[in-house]
Amino acid sequence: MSALIVLGLIALAVLGAPLFSVLGGMGIHNFSSSGTDLVVLSEEHYKLATNPHLVTIPLFTLAGFLMAESRAADRLVRVSRALLGWLPGGLGIVVIASCAFFTTFTGASGVTIIALGGLLHPILLKERYPEKFSLGLITSSGSIGLLFPPSLPIILYGIVAGTSIDDLFVAGVLPGLLFLLVLGVFCLWVGRKHAVENTPFDLGEARRALWAAKWELLVPVVVLIGIYGVPGLTTGLVTIGEASAICAIYLLIIEVFVYRDITLWTPVPGKPSLAKVIRESLVMVGAIMLILGVAMGLTNYLIQERVPMILLDAIRGYIEDRFTFLIVLTIFLLIVGCLMDIFSAIIVVVPLIIPISAEYGIHPVHLGIIFLANLEIGYLTPPVGMNLFISSLAFGRPVVQLYRMTLPFLLLMLAALLIITFNEDLSLAAVRWLRPDSP
Repeated sequence: MSALIVLGLIALAVLGAPLFSVLGGMGIHNFSSSGTDLVVLSEEHYKLATNPHLVTIPLFTLAGFLMAESRAADRLVRVSRALLGWLPGGLGIVVIASCAFFTTFTGASGVTIIALGGLLHPILLKERYPEKFSLGLITSSGSIGLLFPPSLPIILYGIVAGTSIDDLFVAGVLPGLLFLLVLGVFCLWVGRKHAVENTPFDLGEARRALWAAKWELLVPVVVLIGIYGVPGLTTGLVTIGEASAICAIYLLIIEVFVYRDITLWTPVPGKPSLAKVIRESLVMVGAIMLILGVAMGLTNYLIQERVPMILLDAIRGYIEDRFTFLIVLTIFLLIVGCLMDIFSAIIVVVPLIIPISAEYGIHPVHLGIIFLANLEIGYLTPPVGMNLFISSLAFGRPVVQLYRMTLPFLLLMLAALLIITFNEDLSLAAVRWLRPDSP
């Protein structure tokens, strides 16, 4: 009977049942089978509700939706083009920079592809970039900003893993810049090879573009200086929770009252209302909270039954050294990133790999960067990487064509991933410099 219930829950998941219902069903079944009172599931929700970092999720999500629903994308692309468009292949770098900035705040690569793809794709073609390169670049750049603060996946990982979110914010910067550098160099090479048109540098246009987008460009400055201060001058002024509130209020004022891209009450053509933006952001937050609550209940059961330790004992029989474990972990996480969205993967997989990774001497902050970098690439991994299907729908191309278009970008990002994975200092150097008291 127990096996039939498990098979039934797996079948529901395959048929598209909401993830929270499948995880909740598994938790109820497992605790009931072991004779544990089901009140433990409610206790996990209570622990979640009292987590001091929980408030950052709805606030940073609201900030991301405010940017996504406004005309921030247009202003950011204009700035990037004015400053970088003169380089050979400069428009490709503009795509990477714009997508990275946008994804950092929206936390969702699909939103970036939809919001920026329709704007950037015609411009790339107009300046004689090959169509295969253009679609591959936009698809690949959709998730490129997930390692930069205040990325929502970083916050969620910190909550689930019990790892310092402040340290994760700092640790993700250099690995994130490595991804940008690798793709940027490729864009320069393509630009030279195909003799694409460049945008001559115009100091006046650069000033106008910077001035038009000045309030949005200040967002990361406000957040990071608020949390960490200025090295050598001041320490951090606010906690990460307070910084998330400042960020959300700041963007609300900017998008509603300064730029007026979002109306306060009644929507008008091309301008959503603030109520609509808040409602959409809360739907996403509610989904994350439901999944997080039931998944932590299931995780409690797995820990109670010593499942991570059983897995560790099984792995030890085949994997003896840290190098081999990291290779296996990379392959596993790429498969996970291909099959699951990043929020579900963090909630379900992280509690299982943390104790195993600790046995192989992997620093918990470095593990977080490895995990998020793998899932960032998982969006591009065939056969079912999420970005591939979103681009297929957005640009009306068969997904098999996008496999070929994104392959060069996927290989370059995999090379960068291996550098990140096997070079712990790339993740931890900035943490040790900015936060010398961190373990």
